[in-house]
Amino acid sequence: MSRRLVQQLTGQASAFAKQGSLRFTTSAQCLQAAEPAPDNIVSAAPRPGESRPAVSDVHRGPTGPIEVPSRLLMGPGPANVSPRVAAAQTLPLLGHMHPPFFRIMDEIQQGLRYVFQTDSPYTLLVSGTGHAGMEACIANLIEPGEKIVVGNKGIWGARVTDLASRYGADVIDLQTPPATAFSYETLEQAVTEHKPAVLFLCQGESSTGVHQNLAGLGELCRANGTLLLVDTVCTLGGIPLHADDWGIDAIYSGSQKVLGAPPGAAPLFFSERAFQKLRNRKTPVASYYFDLNLVGDYWGWFNKRFYHHTGMVSNWYGVREALAMTADEGLDHLWQRHGNCAQMLWGGLSSMGLEPLVEVEAERLATVNTIKVPEGVDWAAVNANAMSKYSVEIAGGLGGTVGKAWRVGIMGYNATPANVELVLAAFRDGLRQQGRL
Repeated sequence: MSRRLVQQLTGQASAFAKQGSLRFTTSAQCLQAAEPAPDNIVSAAPRPGESRPAVSDVHRGPTGPIEVPSRLLMGPGPANVSPRVAAAQTLPLLGHMHPPFFRIMDEIQQGLRYVFQTDSPYTLLVSGTGHAGMEACIANLIEPGEKIVVGNKGIWGARVTDLASRYGADVIDLQTPPATAFSYETLEQAVTEHKPAVLFLCQGESSTGVHQNLAGLGELCRANGTLLLVDTVCTLGGIPLHADDWGIDAIYSGSQKVLGAPPGAAPLFFSERAFQKLRNRKTPVASYYFDLNLVGDYWGWFNKRFYHHTGMVSNWYGVREALAMTADEGLDHLWQRHGNCAQMLWGGLSSMGLEPLVEVEAERLATVNTIKVPEGVDWAAVNANAMSKYSVEIAGGLGGTVGKAWRVGIMGYNATPANVELVLAAFRDGLRQQGRL
């Protein structure tokens, strides 16, 4: 780089610092400003022995600006994000080790403590989707040969069963009849009999629409030396959760559902008991990327900041805004809003003769609602009509509910009466086309 160009860039950097703002330069402007490199400077030349054929344009692309259709996402997730969250992601990038970014991470942890309802300092975002949160919890809380009782009532319990076995756990696969929750008595028997290191439960099973009651399980687990691990991917922020009061030891979730942020971040909480289990492991955590000794160090769990990986800067801006919107609204109001919209949905569905897949009312999930597909109805045609005519996503079943149920999500920014009414209109139209109304 020439001395003149170095001086020019240094002057620009000084101007940015004084103005406290950023300026952006196009690639074309960069090419215009660049000076020819001296002959003794190797830039784009091949290294000794490397060939340099002509650049192939066979797979060139994509070119031009991206085009994305507008959809109202009323399936099991992701949900649409608010303009405020979307705008936050366009803010200037910060370095992942910059103090201003650390402050944003601190704000995220504070927001997570609010939605988890905990005083624990051990909260963070795992870089990845809800699956990443799932794997982080299993990788850190289970050592090879230890027992885990998995409350398996759908696809997410099945995946934890698979995942825990890959980490060498002794898995007790506890199952319940389809579209039902576990009784306290069933869980009590399993925990007292097996004395597992971990009991896993999914608060909201999005494949079946089942809401699991967690009452008394924290005390049960403590009495038996067991950690209580809960999946809240489709429930966090939408239905009541009190981590400390209920004695939950570890929770993971997803950013893209009720919280109303983009996919790619997994909120995580550890209690003091879970943290001590992590710190006193006899074996190293088998995953480097998900080792919370290291990831927690990046998030300040040990009163310092140590680089582990590049934090997902723009994504975490969005999560920060989503958590701020949650705090602005207040959890009580947020929970009530979701409950009211679910009641409205079922009032409309019932008037069409549609029935819930989950028969016990107390076990129905408000955030992901499962509707029985009547015999003779083409469920996929209803979904396709909703998308093509109303630009509304209505999902089919997942796992064991494929072909048996529709799934309608009521989550976050999308949980409004107007959106519920649009879903109901799409159902009415789709059923009328098949002569069902």
